[in-house]
Amino acid sequence: MTRETHWENVYSTRAPDAVSWYRPHLETSLELLELAGLAEGSRIIDVGGGASTLVDDLLDRGLRSITVLDISAAALDVSRRRLGPKAAEVRWLASDVTAAELPEGGFDLWHDRAVLHFLTDPHDAALYAAQAARAIRPGGHAVIAGFAPDGPEKCSGLPVVRRSAQEIAALVGPSFTLLDERAERHVTPAGGVQSFAYALLRRA
Repeated sequence: MTRETHWENVYSTRAPDAVSWYRPHLETSLELLELAGLAEGSRIIDVGGGASTLVDDLLDRGLRSITVLDISAAALDVSRRRLGPKAAEVRWLASDVTAAELPEGGFDLWHDRAVLHFLTDPHDAALYAAQAARAIRPGGHAVIAGFAPDGPEKCSGLPVVRRSAQEIAALVGPSFTLLDERAERHVTPAGGVQSFAYALLRRA
């Protein structure tokens, strides 16, 4: 099964607020994005943001240059239906981040909560890092999160790579400097606890 098929199946068969990674609001992400200078004029891409409510909170803050990228068109449809007419204010991109056509220097802010940790093949992880380095303008920022070293070894039936904030920074490479980090104990809708690590990085 391809990555696309897997995630299409997940979002076609499960309620968006029943998956383990669901949060009503991404408080830690928003805190770090604000530290990075989130403003109404910010050009932001939410990688793997399909059904996430981050786009709702960004629109409520007045942002009007938002791209939501997800490998699953079904996940994007969840957000479009939830937003209603406001969905027309967002650019929706159904693509694998490792192969997506993204504008060079086209974003001030890159956000990813739990895509990178699914890229267990080092080649895919390297493609991800290259995409981030190309798509984020010099002086821009990335907020990247995934399971921490003491987090789960699998998610949605798939293996993941667990990393600290320092390991995330090392993976994306010398084009980025680690500015800040957060640890989060995420409580799943079923009541389980998952450990996440967040990295705030600046593009050189």
